[in-house]
Amino acid sequence: MPLLKDIGLDTIVTQATGLVAADMDGEKVMLNIEKGKYFGLNVIGSRIWELLEKPLTVREMVVALLKEYDVEEKTCQQDVQAFLSKLYTQELVDIA
Repeated sequence: MPLLKDIGLDTIVTQATGLVAADMDGEKVMLNIEKGKYFGLNVIGSRIWELLEKPLTVREMVVALLKEYDVEEKTCQQDVQAFLSKLYTQELVDIA
């Protein structure tokens, strides 16, 4: 398991390779084939996952989410950074 990284607003993040993801009732379910682990994401987590299909900075993700959800910018930034840190520790995202 990788060490927790400090993910800042200018950190570039993308989906890790080697994962299989599927939609189930508007939510994403992912399988890490190498580790044989399943992961489920709620609706907002699923939206972040979709945004990560191409490399983006955390700032770009926050801007996109602010257009789609009624949330304060600071709360959105903190929640996205915490969520991405969790994904990183589970080896679901790569950080450039």
